[in-house]
Amino acid sequence: MAAILEKSKLALLGGQPVRTKPFAHCNTIGAEEKRAVAEVMETGVLSEFVGVWGDHFNGGPRVRGLEREWADYFGVKHAVTINSNTSGLFAAIGALGIGPGDEVIVSPYTMSASAIAPLVYGATPVFADIDPVTYCLSPASVRARITPRIKAILAVDIFGHPAEWDELRAIAKEHKLGLIEDAAQIPGGKYKGRWAGALGDIGIFSLNYHKTIHCGEGGVAVTNDDHLAERLRLIRNHAETVVAAQGDARNFGLIGFNYRMTELHAAIASEQLKKLEALTAPRIEYAGILQERWGKIPGLQPATCQRDCRHVYYVFATQYDEALHGVPRTKFLEAVKAEGVALAGGYVEPLYLQPIYQQRVMNCGPTCRGYSGEVSYARGLCPTTELMHFSRLFYTPLIHAHLSRADVEDVALAVEKVIANISQLK
Repeated sequence: MAAILEKSKLALLGGQPVRTKPFAHCNTIGAEEKRAVAEVMETGVLSEFVGVWGDHFNGGPRVRGLEREWADYFGVKHAVTINSNTSGLFAAIGALGIGPGDEVIVSPYTMSASAIAPLVYGATPVFADIDPVTYCLSPASVRARITPRIKAILAVDIFGHPAEWDELRAIAKEHKLGLIEDAAQIPGGKYKGRWAGALGDIGIFSLNYHKTIHCGEGGVAVTNDDHLAERLRLIRNHAETVVAAQGDARNFGLIGFNYRMTELHAAIASEQLKKLEALTAPRIEYAGILQERWGKIPGLQPATCQRDCRHVYYVFATQYDEALHGVPRTKFLEAVKAEGVALAGGYVEPLYLQPIYQQRVMNCGPTCRGYSGEVSYARGLCPTTELMHFSRLFYTPLIHAHLSRADVEDVALAVEKVIANISQLK
């Protein structure tokens, strides 16, 4: 095979591509979800939330049912549905009582909402660097960012691999910090035998349409703390209108929002939860194929799963050594795409390079009158993150249960062919 590949003309230069057939679309919605939606439609009640204290303050039967199922599945005391992971992150910051003058350590290599969440409450995001193997927050970098103003760590289980939670927990305990887990990409993952999402004080799952299980838009926050659970529910549903009736003076200053999930979304999510393992297992199997194939190639470092963890491969990340191959990552990915396999380079630009941080145009956080610290958002702040984004990392979202083994082998072969003939790109 190696000899054949080495004599192959790259498709980018006029050769025959590895694949011309499009990959199957991942559609996890089936008869079960359609039946559940129809049952809700028959009732004529698509949401039972009301913004006053009483029987329906916490929603209708489908919402409450999903919360019980989610809590049972992940072994937590409380599950609180919300309308998105983003809303859950915002609610988590509010539940911990974080506000102007406070700082929260966040990751620069994730979806923007994780870093914006502190700003919503007037707090300041402080970016720590990532680990070069897991791409999650580096505990060493987190320690280096600790100041007297830090009130919480918001860590992301990026790409489906858990962060180093024992170390993060130790840092949080030492400095009396809140610990929030953004588990958007890791339903079904584990860390040392424990479910991901249940590793912080509050964990937030996503049910956005391109997640492993979804209901279009939605999320679930989990916690084992009774008081935090109550605050999450209040923030979800217009807290300020009900805190007097609810009666806990600790909550009187809470402002709420409309972060509520509908009965329709809950019905779909309930059926999706039943499919989690069936949709996760193929991702792990297919990731193993790429690890075995690409792991033999000099200059490629495919994603690995750290000891005592379960990686669920929301995406499959790989590092490419430009210096070794003598071809820029952009050119390499262009050649792979010509072979019929579209990969992506860099994931997201380091968040602190966005205009809101570079121009400091926010009306809160580091620009608040009550903020006494100094925070940097300068280029070079997180060198590992910048290296991964600008030159080393590429990833494939083409790892899901609706692919065949032959599909995944085409993905592997396209990269192997380009690497074997990379001299043609020079």
